[in-house]
Amino acid sequence: GMSVEENKRVLAEFDQLLGADDLTPLDRLCRPDMVNHAIAADRPAGLAGTREFLETMGRQQMTHEGWRDLVVVADGDYVVQYGVRHGRWHGGRFMGIEAGPGEYSRGFAAMYRFEGGRIAERWAVRDDLTMLRQLGALPS
Repeated sequence: GMSVEENKRVLAEFDQLLGADDLTPLDRLCRPDMVNHAIAADRPAGLAGTREFLETMGRQQMTHEGWRDLVVVADGDYVVQYGVRHGRWHGGRFMGIEAGPGEYSRGFAAMYRFEGGRIAERWAVRDDLTMLRQLGALPS
């Protein structure tokens, strides 16, 4: 199988697609039958939904400034990221709640399973509550 280091490199490249204009690397980095367990319920859970998320949320609704305090743990077919993601919300509905534009910084954990050097599955846990409080959409 592929090395742990190779999987980490593929994931780093996948992360660069957030906010990118060219999403063609998705087909190289992810398996065609990839399942994104973290995708919103109203989007397709496969590669199509991941592409759609990157085209809409990842480009139009928020500006992602990347990771802070990122820890990456990799073992076998899995790579786990934990850290703080910060960026800017451009305004609009987030998780069904109206949130005005502003900066946010929230805890974020993501886990990926690899097959043959490509992303096969993705899970994520985000602190959306903190983000919504920082945007003034919820009382703090």
